[in-house]
Amino acid sequence: MLAYDLVNTIVLVGILALILVAYSFRLALKGRAQFDRVDKQGGSVLLGKGLMEMAYWALQPVARFLVYIKVTPNQLSWASLVLGGMAGTALAYGYFGFGALFSTYSAFLDTLDGMVARMTDVASDAGEVLDAAVDRYVEFFFLAGLVLYYQPIPAFQVIALCALCGSFMISYSTAKAEALQIPPPPGIMRRPERAFYLTLGAALSPIPMPWLDAVFTLPMSNPGYPLIAACFVVAVLANISAIERLWTIGKLMREKELAAEENLEAEDSVPHLEH
Repeated sequence: MLAYDLVNTIVLVGILALILVAYSFRLALKGRAQFDRVDKQGGSVLLGKGLMEMAYWALQPVARFLVYIKVTPNQLSWASLVLGGMAGTALAYGYFGFGALFSTYSAFLDTLDGMVARMTDVASDAGEVLDAAVDRYVEFFFLAGLVLYYQPIPAFQVIALCALCGSFMISYSTAKAEALQIPPPPGIMRRPERAFYLTLGAALSPIPMPWLDAVFTLPMSNPGYPLIAACFVVAVLANISAIERLWTIGKLMREKELAAEENLEAEDSVPHLEH
């Protein structure tokens, strides 16, 4: 099974290499593939717009095919949830290649559901709620699988739990800002970035690393060093970003409340004419 796990990594790298080569030809012939959705979301230092545009470009034919065979956005969301659960289950048993492959397919479907919804003009608030809920569950499945796998190493469990905490706090800060009707603060380690780095770490983990095994004596055959490194990066940066976001939201709310009080005082100071 471990050999098949490495094969999954090779297959995933091959798929991404083909997309990269095809998009390179696109860049040479027609330039960048620009999408309103990517422009609205924007890139960051951790995940540039170029990579996001490449992913959207590669998925466009798939989205059109799904529209043609009348697959609904909600069906894609539920399929993304199932594949996310399969990724978490694979990771819980230490099959990092399977986990990376299932996680990649889940992420693709998560992107495709919105693309199909916009192509068929059926985007709705209810669909957004389902999509957001599926995202949270898929991310939980991934990191919970790691928490289960790293039971023999409590320090690695703590890293996975901190990554889970940071991930959910970033999502919470965005939802809180939207509920308070203020623009969500920009920051790093948004959902696409977290998914990219965690999946990349899982994809690299089946590759044997005997030099690290010689340095660290751990109670498992494959500790998944690249994945735990990715978890550590997510844990640190996501929590820092979440704290910055919440502080910014609090600052904006105080400014908003102060402006409201000043407007109220200004209205009270205006003399009223008696009739």
